Amino acid sequence: MCALSCLQSMPSVRCLQISNGTSSVIVSRKRPSEGNYQKEKDLCIKYFDQWSESDQVEFVEHLISRMCHYQHGHINSYLKPMLQRDFITALPEQGLDHIAENILSYLDARSLCAAELVCKEWQRVISEGMLWKKLIERMVRTDPLWKGLSERRGWDQYLFKNRPTDGPPNSFYRSLYPKIIQDIETIESNWRCGRHNLQRIQCRSENSKGVYCLQYDDEKIISGLRDNSIKIWDKTSLECLKVLTGHTGSVLCLQYDERVIVTGSSDSTVRVWDVNTGEVLNTLIHHNEAVLHLRFSNGLMVTCSKDRSIAVWDMASATDITLRRVLVGHRAAVNVVDFDDKYIVSASGDRTIKVWSTSTCEFVRTLNGHKRGIACLQYRDRLVVSGSSDNTIRLWDIECGACLRVLEGHEELVRCIRFDNKRIVSGAYDGKIKVWDLQAALDPRAPASTLCLRTLVEHSGRVFRLQFDEFQIISSSHDDTILIWDFLNVPPSAQNETRSPSRTYTYISR
Repeated sequence: MCALSCLQSMPSVRCLQISNGTSSVIVSRKRPSEGNYQKEKDLCIKYFDQWSESDQVEFVEHLISRMCHYQHGHINSYLKPMLQRDFITALPEQGLDHIAENILSYLDARSLCAAELVCKEWQRVISEGMLWKKLIERMVRTDPLWKGLSERRGWDQYLFKNRPTDGPPNSFYRSLYPKIIQDIETIESNWRCGRHNLQRIQCRSENSKGVYCLQYDDEKIISGLRDNSIKIWDKTSLECLKVLTGHTGSVLCLQYDERVIVTGSSDSTVRVWDVNTGEVLNTLIHHNEAVLHLRFSNGLMVTCSKDRSIAVWDMASATDITLRRVLVGHRAAVNVVDFDDKYIVSASGDRTIKVWSTSTCEFVRTLNGHKRGIACLQYRDRLVVSGSSDNTIRLWDIECGACLRVLEGHEELVRCIRFDNKRIVSGAYDGKIKVWDLQAALDPRAPASTLCLRTLVEHSGRVFRLQFDEFQIISSSHDDTILIWDFLNVPPSAQNETRSPSRTYTYISR
């Protein structure tokens, strides 16, 4: 090959490696004539340009193989920037803006901020692709805190629009994002510091006082009372919308969905009500003593009783409910049940938690550890959290039956317990509600002193039931009140309070 012969004759392209036994030195041959080198180089390039691409590659490979390591380093430094591609800028030039937008849409907020600073073209892709809007929408789809905040703050109206012309520009979402983060940080701080806005419903029971159970959504609170009634409250105005009567004993437990309310009573019956009209649709007479707790989901209902039994029901409709199986094994009143597709979990005054197969109703295992009767529990995934009259809360792994942690702090029986991904909230006969750090409780290295985040004291009687979400706790008590602890809408004057819980009050009596 002529070009190769030319290069071989060019002193400047070859180097000698001289070894003295312990080291090597790179020595370049000097060019004898600058004019000759230029002519030889031009001739080589002339031949090179005439070859096919494959021949050119083969020639360069052969050439590189004849060079020393020092020269390889220089070539690598030269090639590296040539091999880099700004694909975000290049794709729109090929009419592929949507691919560039899709790539950047996977970035988190910090990375998206950095991407905006790369160059004007990256900033244009982010802006025209509405990527801040897409990031917020992704968070709303995957995080219940973001979803709830979007609804409560009203910015959900700007999301999930199919056409860009239906909503504000990208700059709106770019400025909205840090405001959302600030809102979330404030909510978390309010939970940690106990800052809240308190609303109080005085139930004004006619005879015996006490609110044994409740459930709420964005529009209403449904409560079961010791005076045998069920009261439905408007969650905004706190007005009593409806009173359902029919039970001849205290309403001890309830659950509702978009169609029905199901209640259990000390009169030993389970009643099914139309959630809209309040009409009684069905009455189940099975248990011999008070129905202490119930749960229903996806066509299955489980009830438990002071008669020590658990009843499993097939719930085809409000009027078509049939008994599938009775589970017997506890040696005292069964105070609470919970279930999913895999397990039914029950807890009793006999100090045990029992696990049953949901599909076969067969007994699986017993969780032992509480020193006295168990009053409450919640079960989700592998985790069971229980509260007992030994004044403790225990966390269990349902699959192996191990007790993962014991939480101590309540001074009397722990009557109600709920948990989500972040927190456990418990209520007890000492009148206190405690907020615990769930993730810390699951970490065996976390000191016990760090687990209780806050103690809330407003009830003047035993706390019977509570429910909570990312923004609030709603609790009921023997003091005949329902309290709404709002951690989102805290007055500005209370935000500076850090030493003790802050509160504002709204009193409603109906």
